Amino acid sequence: MKRTAQTPAILRDLRSLKVVVIHPRDQDCEELLAQLQRIGCDVEVCWPRLDSLPCNTGLVLMAIRPEALSVDYPWLGTSTSPPVIPVVTYENPITIEAVLRLNAFATIPSPVRSFGLLTAIAVALTQFKASRARERYIERLEQKQAKVLVIRQATRIVMDSRGMSEEDAYQLLRSQAMLKREQIETVAGDIVKAYETLSF
Repeated sequence: MKRTAQTPAILRDLRSLKVVVIHPRDQDCEELLAQLQRIGCDVEVCWPRLDSLPCNTGLVLMAIRPEALSVDYPWLGTSTSPPVIPVVTYENPITIEAVLRLNAFATIPSPVRSFGLLTAIAVALTQFKASRARERYIERLEQKQAKVLVIRQATRIVMDSRGMSEEDAYQLLRSQAMLKREQIETVAGDIVKAYETLSF
């Protein structure tokens, strides 16, 4: 197994990581705090409510307890929410459902041990970063596909209205875009909108 260039970077970045621990002040919480502080993380603890995340929060550790399950966390599931690592005390359908709802990439079993936390954090952050990169890639593909579709529609409208070939219609769109100093998809979008308005 080869060591990736990402590994040392991830471990180095942990020293400046802002971590929010949503956990009651018990032995598990103290163990988590001790380990996170040894790593060098900036840690903040709250329980059970957290209406908004502190600025620059990069990771959340959350105890999966009845008190937390009954709380609404408005920041969860947003485009800017950080990864969440559940601290799991029991394995039952409710707990598993809660973990799945959090889209967790790693979990920490309770009672918390002196090992395993660093690995869980590294895995969660790496997979979260990869997941966000995939989402951005898919979004770019969808945007590109939408642009291609609009250009095709506009090309077809020009072909039908002016009796042009597909190549000539496309070249006309290009020349109009260059003349107006706009993207071809912008010109195409204007043509499609105008056509839909007139056809209404």
